[in-house]
Amino acid sequence: MKPTIVIVGRPNVGKSTLFNRLTKTRDALVADLPGLTRDRHYGHGVIGGKPYLVVDTGGFEPVAKDGILHEMARQTLLAIDEADAIVFLVDARQGLTAQDKVIADTLRKAARPLWLAVNKAEGMRREVVTAEFFELGLGDPVAISSSHGEGVHDLMELVLEAFPEEKTDEAEVNHPKIAIVGRPNVGKSTLVNSLLGEERMIAFDAPGTTRDSIYVDFERDGKQFTLIDTAGVRKRGKVFESIEKFSVIKTLQAIEDANVVVLVVDAQLDISEQDAHIAGFILEAGRALVVAVNKWDGLDNYSRERIKAELLRKLNFLSFAKMHHISALNGTGMAPLLKSIDMAYQAAMAKLPTPRLTRILHDAVTAHQPPKSGPFRPTPRYAHQGGQNPPVIIVHGTGVMHIADSYKRYLENAFRQAFKLQGTPLRVQFKQGGNPFADRKPKPPTLSEENARRRAKRTSKKRYGG
Repeated sequence: MKPTIVIVGRPNVGKSTLFNRLTKTRDALVADLPGLTRDRHYGHGVIGGKPYLVVDTGGFEPVAKDGILHEMARQTLLAIDEADAIVFLVDARQGLTAQDKVIADTLRKAARPLWLAVNKAEGMRREVVTAEFFELGLGDPVAISSSHGEGVHDLMELVLEAFPEEKTDEAEVNHPKIAIVGRPNVGKSTLVNSLLGEERMIAFDAPGTTRDSIYVDFERDGKQFTLIDTAGVRKRGKVFESIEKFSVIKTLQAIEDANVVVLVVDAQLDISEQDAHIAGFILEAGRALVVAVNKWDGLDNYSRERIKAELLRKLNFLSFAKMHHISALNGTGMAPLLKSIDMAYQAAMAKLPTPRLTRILHDAVTAHQPPKSGPFRPTPRYAHQGGQNPPVIIVHGTGVMHIADSYKRYLENAFRQAFKLQGTPLRVQFKQGGNPFADRKPKPPTLSEENARRRAKRTSKKRYGG
């Protein structure tokens, strides 16, 4: 599972700027105004060489007793409790403050791996700007600039050094993990109970009953599975309780840890933007997907047709995923759902032989060549598999870095249809072929070549003068 790195510090030290730098997004609002961030932001870290989740917290004021500052402090303390490592951010321009010392004492008690980063250090001598922060007793401070990116990569290399590379055990390959996700109160825990055939999860007609991600092993038809029941994911603006806010991170971690994700939507409610948002995160994580439209039995024919049209319109980017209409409460539709889960898992873990991949690539290019990029036409030459869960196909050739997105989707569809990859995202990556003669130095001319060059030069002078 990916480690969780939490950014902590007093207000306006640049936590959100660092978050945006680490995730290469603009998800966190940034302004020269203390207290702008109140809720936690979470994202995928892409700087540092290893995958991880990064959490941006609000300005931390542990001594606050009430009001919004107290709620923000509670949020940060919850994040600290679940962190695998903490980056404590301080301000090089303002120097060491009394509040920094209070935060340092709080973080020291948390007994988590802790790194001290001195932000806004651009244009300043590193040894000078970090000197006063040794007083905190948190090891060697690392000088960085979140806005300019200076020192950020080195900091994350240090933070992630203790965490092992993610590896997939052979036992896990034959033992799929299935995460059940969706909005609150769509019937996720009821679906888990129906698949297990027992009341294993608390199912209650109120949103937010499940707070954490629960792992349950079970066997069906001689096959071993692990079900992961997750908390409901709300819109950020509708999340009030601090415990429920942190459950979103648990759900995202469960998606990362799963091989197949079952997205549960409520047929008796309109398909919302939040359903599409959750589906987008699953797609971004590259997980195989099955859509379960729950509470189908309570709809009339008109409502069913309306929901089908709405699903096609709002979730049209999930055309690779199987969609099932079920009733988790009555247990209808469970066998086809499990069959699709197994098919999606097999597709996600499929091994794609290089000769066949290359043949499919050549057939696709012959049928429809890539459009020109400038005066030249990209030339894909061969393909091989670069990963599983999701399957990754790497296409080599000349000028392939200029292939348009529309042609990339064309190749994805060609590979998907040829290998029947139903239920899993498929990623096609391009690798530019280098010039084999780029590093070759020209050979010196032979004696005969040099004599021929001189004769040609003399003849030219006689004929044209000069």
